[in-house]
Amino acid sequence: MPKRSTTRLRRLIEGDGIHVAPGAYDGLSARLVEESGSALLYASGGAIARSCGVPDIGLLGLTEVAARIEQMVDVTTLPVIADADTGFGNAVNAVRTLALYERIGVAGLHIEDQTFPKRCGHLDDKSLVSTDEMVRKIQAVSKARTDPDFVLIARTDAIATEGLDAAIERANAYVGAGADVIFVEAPRTVEQIEEIAARIPQPKLINMFHGGKTPLVPKERLRELGYRLIIIPSDLQRAVITAVRRTLEAINRDGDSGAVHDDLASFADRERIVRTAEYLAIGS
Repeated sequence: MPKRSTTRLRRLIEGDGIHVAPGAYDGLSARLVEESGSALLYASGGAIARSCGVPDIGLLGLTEVAARIEQMVDVTTLPVIADADTGFGNAVNAVRTLALYERIGVAGLHIEDQTFPKRCGHLDDKSLVSTDEMVRKIQAVSKARTDPDFVLIARTDAIATEGLDAAIERANAYVGAGADVIFVEAPRTVEQIEEIAARIPQPKLINMFHGGKTPLVPKERLRELGYRLIIIPSDLQRAVITAVRRTLEAINRDGDSGAVHDDLASFADRERIVRTAEYLAIGS
């Protein structure tokens, strides 16, 4: 197996399989993704924002997001696909974003064509930069890569603002600019998912989470259509919200969490996940 995470991710994309990247937002969730047996990890910008108590509307800056992603990269051996929003500004900002993401060890990033600051892809009232501006940004980022295996994913949010045909036209322009993978965000029907696949032959990424604007499609069907990556950005975080609320209800009612003890990880399991024994053994 290649040692570099960039090479490992690129080989997965170049194969004929499909690979799911659950969304993580801190070191602990990254450890749990790896423990689950997943082959990839998605560092979700939206989940990172919400873990800070703010919405996914571009409130966090590059260094804030990168610091959290670095925590994830440091505690997992999985290739990490990182959300880079719009590159946090223009082409110059996007090149700086790439340099920082390469330095902290992510395997690939996706960059989108919304105006800065952006919105969550499944929120309404988004606005986009021109195709020409996004092409220049992708060209700049592609040229600036120091590792040729680093995977550049181009995302378009044009379905919501300009329609499916425009989104596909943009996607093909982004491929020509140097994108390795295309991410057409928020298709609303199975027919749109299929049409995207038919008109964009390059490897594709799809965002698939319960309750979003995109219908859930079995991963084998997506593989047949030419999708190679599935990201599930927020479902782990949504599960945590429900579990924490349930535990808090018991604590506030009873003064302890005994009523939900079956839902709690044990003390020993918690320490195993974060590898306490391994750290304590260093130098002993």
